[in-house]
Amino acid sequence: MNKLAELLKQRDKLYRDEYLAGISIDCVVFGYHEKSLKILLAKIKSATKWGLPGGFVRNDLPIQQAASQILEERTGAKNIYLHQFKAFGDLNRSDDLYVDVAEDLWVKKRFVSLGYYSLVNYKDVNPVVDEMSDKCEWKDIDDLPPLMMDHEQIFEEALLQLRRDLNYKPVGVNLLPEKFTMSELQKLYEIILGKELNRGNFYRKMTRYGILNKLDEIRKGGAHKSPNLYTFNLETYNKALENGLQESW
Repeated sequence: MNKLAELLKQRDKLYRDEYLAGISIDCVVFGYHEKSLKILLAKIKSATKWGLPGGFVRNDLPIQQAASQILEERTGAKNIYLHQFKAFGDLNRSDDLYVDVAEDLWVKKRFVSLGYYSLVNYKDVNPVVDEMSDKCEWKDIDDLPPLMMDHEQIFEEALLQLRRDLNYKPVGVNLLPEKFTMSELQKLYEIILGKELNRGNFYRKMTRYGILNKLDEIRKGGAHKSPNLYTFNLETYNKALENGLQESW
């Protein structure tokens, strides 16, 4: 019996007593570091491929709270931005992962996974290796290893939804440092969208949104004129998250 199968056998009664049957959660955790968009991946014991952070839903928790708890345990970060975007329920979606697991165990039942994406500050995250995994690491979205089950599809759908959401929601609070330049914000948008944006149009849109505070500070150093620094106006930013920006890229 491999390590994963042994652990799942040991936990079978706990799962049956304390967790909802048929519902799981998979999270695409986006972080931004060194001008690169990354996601957090875990390597499950005995698995040959990597997977998204995820888990099951306790009987005593709402779905959203369960997702937050799963990510807090995996990342150590609190107050994580989470957005549920799709359910994934293909038949036999976990067969490859649980090929050596006894058929009568709780985890062998059919599960529908609720897909979430999360935006976190890269520096706030300390990836946690739990008893079910051997590794937990950041990976560049342009250089991902093979993913288990349907996790490649979940990642692709999450990235597509994030790009759609940029049409009417701001991003950056959870990805950029507290102070940033307009060029750094534009670079973040370009990496997420996978295309270049016009500098003047980007500046005008961001200014018109009213979600930025321009500081009396500049980014020192470099060969060119020192650019101004900005912070997000959290009041207007959060209103825009709730009500939308009504424009697109």
